[in-house]
Amino acid sequence: MVNVGVLGATGMVGQRFIQLLDNHPDFEITSLAASSRSAGKRYEDSTNWYLDDEMPKSVKDMIVVETDPKAMDSDVDIVFSSLPSEFAEKVERDFAKDFVVASNASANRMKKNIPLVIPEVNPQFLDMIEFQQKENNWDGFIVTNPNCSTIALTLTLKPIIDNFNIKSVRVSTMQAVSGAGYNGVPSMAIVDNILPYIGEEEEKMESETLHLLGSFDGNEVINADFKLSASCHRVPVIDGHTESVFIELDDEFEIDDVKDNMANFKALPQELNLFSAPENPVIVKDEMDRPQPRMDRNASNGMSVSVGRLRKDQYFDNSFKYVLVGHNTIRGAAGASLLNAELINDIIL
Repeated sequence: MVNVGVLGATGMVGQRFIQLLDNHPDFEITSLAASSRSAGKRYEDSTNWYLDDEMPKSVKDMIVVETDPKAMDSDVDIVFSSLPSEFAEKVERDFAKDFVVASNASANRMKKNIPLVIPEVNPQFLDMIEFQQKENNWDGFIVTNPNCSTIALTLTLKPIIDNFNIKSVRVSTMQAVSGAGYNGVPSMAIVDNILPYIGEEEEKMESETLHLLGSFDGNEVINADFKLSASCHRVPVIDGHTESVFIELDDEFEIDDVKDNMANFKALPQELNLFSAPENPVIVKDEMDRPQPRMDRNASNGMSVSVGRLRKDQYFDNSFKYVLVGHNTIRGAAGASLLNAELINDIIL
């Protein structure tokens, strides 16, 4: 078993980490870290548990420690970070001197030699780790996962870009309130309402997606060569991001070929049979009224993205469109970091 710790253990994503790690066959939680107001307390006493499932018994009596490498158990090999961005950059780099850091935070994404990874999309970016360690003289390293809306979109684009030449992508998101954290959106702002702006979300989708679908030449990442435009909105749904996607290709195509490529898409995590890897990363729905967040967000324990209404555009040449739903706090957050760690454990540690 690999001993692991969780940074930001009392928050919503930290709780998802704990939920997903409970009874994991390869990882065992031995350390939980949070802010100074929680440190020194039993986890159960320091946490307002927000998830539907009960708090795992294995963590209730664990004593929360300060978010400091010196406070972390020395037998920990991997730490999962769900730290707020304003703290994550420095804290994660401090931990990376001695620990493997699988981060869901945005602070160190897109930094030179820090891999931004979706295991089914760009596992080769893990080659950056060697450069990262040499550059910083670290024994450990940092690997990050993308923004929640980016992950869902990019997973559906990967089987397309592998088989067709994408000219442009336009995406409009309808994002769940859990993406902003438990106290992130006041009820009076979102009930009976839609918020047409999420700070920095559109920029993250546009930059991270092209980065993930690009290539690493041993020195830098060369972005994918197509245009992407995003418009992001917060809607009154608890979990599950919905996205409407419009794609223009360079050439003529058959829509059944697109559907088959999505439905049959498998990659390295499926080949390695990683514990958290879904059998089908992309699930294609044939019903006219699917996917829906309430019905499809938990597909493959929340690790698959569901696609529906896949159809040719009748007005624009070489174009098609679809709707996707992905679980934003599982595949889009804690589950993404967990799958990164499983891949790292299998091929690097």
